[in-house]
Amino acid sequence: MAKVLMKGNEAIAEAAIRAGCQAYFGYPITPQAEILEYLSGKMPERGRVFVQGESEVASVNMVFGAAAGGARTMTSTSGPGISLMAEGISYLAAAELSCVLVNMMRGGPGLGGIRPTQSDYFQATKGGGHGDYHLIVLAPASVQEAFDLTVLAFDLADQYRNPVMILGDGAIGQVMEPVELREVESKTFPKDWALTGAKGREKRKIRSLLLSPPELEEHNEHLQEKYAQIEREEVRYTGYMLEGAEIVIVAFGTAGRISQTAIRQARAEGIPVGMLRPITLYPFPYDPLAALAQEVSAFLVVELNAGQMVEDVRLAVGKEMPVYFYGRMGGVLPMPEEILGQIRSLATRWRPQTVFA
Repeated sequence: MAKVLMKGNEAIAEAAIRAGCQAYFGYPITPQAEILEYLSGKMPERGRVFVQGESEVASVNMVFGAAAGGARTMTSTSGPGISLMAEGISYLAAAELSCVLVNMMRGGPGLGGIRPTQSDYFQATKGGGHGDYHLIVLAPASVQEAFDLTVLAFDLADQYRNPVMILGDGAIGQVMEPVELREVESKTFPKDWALTGAKGREKRKIRSLLLSPPELEEHNEHLQEKYAQIEREEVRYTGYMLEGAEIVIVAFGTAGRISQTAIRQARAEGIPVGMLRPITLYPFPYDPLAALAQEVSAFLVVELNAGQMVEDVRLAVGKEMPVYFYGRMGGVLPMPEEILGQIRSLATRWRPQTVFA
């Protein structure tokens, strides 16, 4: 199959169409505006719904309505927009409504800047809104993965009746790469809970307000059982040059791409280093990292933030295993030579500097 040169944002939009997205609601914000622009033309052509909401708050609540009706639905934004959507996302998770959320991360906090960072990791993986809930979070590292994981996101959302987030960044969204636009055979899941009109049957209710404490506790217990199933069955990650590695880099998305170059250079110098790249940030690959901790000498976590995923890595490998961190912030991308310098320091048993230039 021939490949097409596309931006990551465009690949996500095309994947959503091919995965059967029936309704998109969003508000423009850099660096993901191409998703909205692409779908504004393609969705109406196919007789599907496209609405540019008056705000992110309006858009996420439109997603709630479409999802409650059983539609495959989606929105996209960046970090500040996710902040505005947080209440609605919590409602979606509580009501067990399937949808896809795209966050192309930009520098923060506040309005920050439009350059790529990974500073929304906590926001995505630890809830982001009120209450005990989780999103399934997928982190692409290429345009092809952006396409493939978007297709997967719609299936996982329907399978688990849960919002799924594609967590990219400005680099993933803007880079252009060849992508195979494969035909998609999306899975179908019964939606006998959807609000489609009574039609002589018993009434259905979709809600998140449960005023009885025992009833709310029972609902929360049900949600936690679902999350436990997701953690058992949906962990995804990939390894890079792990054979014989004594040092393992853990990085996701753009940081993982940059780290690959540094790893190849280090291997050429005879330094035994590899990488585990999480694809699902929730559920996080705790067990694979714990298994690696039995075989290697140290971990180096590389992120485009002040150190967020590093906390999950430390939880996975235990307090006895050395875990070091290197990060850049504000939209500054580390060069492979910087990461190579950290690898060299570890190889000679020097502690890398956890500083930001």
